[in-house]
Amino acid sequence: MNEAPAVIDVRNLTKRYGGKTVVDHVSLAVPRGKIYGFLGPNGSGKTTTIRMICGLLTPDEGEGTCLGLDLRRDSEKIKRRVGYMTQKFSYWDDLTVRENLAFVAEVFGLDKRRARVDSMMETMHLTSRANQLAGSLSGGWKQRLALAACTLHEPDLLLLDEPTAGVDPKARREFWDEIHRLAADGLTVLVSTHYMDEAERCHAILYIAYGRLIVQGTAADVVRQSGLVTWTVEGPHLMTLMEALTANPAIATIAPFGDKLHISGTNEAALCDALAPYQGRAEQKWTRTEPSLEDAFIHFMTQNAERSEWQ
Repeated sequence: MNEAPAVIDVRNLTKRYGGKTVVDHVSLAVPRGKIYGFLGPNGSGKTTTIRMICGLLTPDEGEGTCLGLDLRRDSEKIKRRVGYMTQKFSYWDDLTVRENLAFVAEVFGLDKRRARVDSMMETMHLTSRANQLAGSLSGGWKQRLALAACTLHEPDLLLLDEPTAGVDPKARREFWDEIHRLAADGLTVLVSTHYMDEAERCHAILYIAYGRLIVQGTAADVVRQSGLVTWTVEGPHLMTLMEALTANPAIATIAPFGDKLHISGTNEAALCDALAPYQGRAEQKWTRTEPSLEDAFIHFMTQNAERSEWQ
């Protein structure tokens, strides 16, 4: 059986501003009904890549399709089939929840507008807030309204640019439950995030640094491709230990996680040699463990920052 064509299939996307390359020959393919998470430090090119994919920016180089449409020739058609939710709440504070959704329905020229708005409010549990001014909503309810507004026209692709920044954990979880429900119904989702727990809820992760796609795959794939070997240590004097080990070339990453330190390296023998003088201390407990996605993320970020300094 032939696989369905990718909803997004782009090759060598490149974007420059003032002589600086902010996206450097990025290629990726995303199947229908999947959630792909974009990870990377600030300024890495995540948002620019997403905007090129959805037709908001024209690439300087590269080609491809989104929803079966050519990125360059069909950007207007692509935009009509995409929902885009930004980090900053971008709807109207002085309109009610219902008025915001009704206005969005009118902008998109939708039929059966009242029925669509009523149905969306029920789906997103906004009915009890229908007559509340959007500006008076909490961060979680604003997020829910924004998601309702950007999916009201039933897009085929949803682009989310750090959508849960500043939202409490309960609202974040409810948001992600809704995203997975939409994906199960066939909606394809690209999401830019800095939260490791959110990245782990994606079907696949794409790590971008300094405009380049460094690694992609499931969370487990990304951790494995980092090549890290990790130990944890718990007990007293952890900050003193961290200071002693930080400059050791065998240490790729070292970071506190609660009452433990995670210490990782890419050369197992060299790491063991570096840690051996400290592992005999009775007051500290050492455990060989699997690296976390955050360990891998910090490693990729540090590694590529060092590369950038030499370029």
